Amino acid sequence: MGIKMRNLNQLILKFDYEKNFKDQDFYLSKSNEYSFKLLNSWPKWQKNFINLIGEKFSGKTHLVNIFIEKFKGIKINASEITNQSLKKIKFFENVVVEDLDRQVDENLFFTLLNIIDQDNKYLIVTTKIPIVDISFKLDDLNSRSKNFLLSNIKKPEDDLMFALILKNLSDRQISINKKLIDFIIKRIDRSYGKIFDFIYKIDEISLKRKKPIDFKIIKEALGE
Repeated sequence: MGIKMRNLNQLILKFDYEKNFKDQDFYLSKSNEYSFKLLNSWPKWQKNFINLIGEKFSGKTHLVNIFIEKFKGIKINASEITNQSLKKIKFFENVVVEDLDRQVDENLFFTLLNIIDQDNKYLIVTTKIPIVDISFKLDDLNSRSKNFLLSNIKKPEDDLMFALILKNLSDRQISINKKLIDFIIKRIDRSYGKIFDFIYKIDEISLKRKKPIDFKIIKEALGE
């Protein structure tokens, strides 16, 4: 059986695991604290345009989902911005555009920014790199991208890595000893993508072997 969430504080003394879980199992750490607090401080933002930056699996979608549930709004993917979706955002004060990159329809995105500005709405745009580092074809769009307040989710620290590994393995009904997680953290790249690649491999190996996680299985999953 996996480790039940309510028992984590009894099993783990090194990390204050339960205390740091906020809103829908979002684990608060130094890596994401600024972004979490910024979004939760709405509407007291310095600017109406926020750029939430982070690599894949860093928790951007988790954060904006919490925001939408708490403060209400509409969320659309950047690749799905259409004239129809521009009409929809008129009815919402908060707008979230996810996964913005160079493939976005620049004219439609520029129109969206104008709507946000003219109607005094609030916008959160999620990207893997800062929006100011995206080279748009429209000069006006490059200029407008400089108006965003940047909020960067940093690489995970030990406590967040520990929490992500334990939580995701627990969700998969996989029990693991704390010492083994410490062993993993010392050997895995400090990357959200690498952490989740490892979790998927452990899950796959565990299903095939049907045996408890040990150092041998961990080394196999790490490619050692």
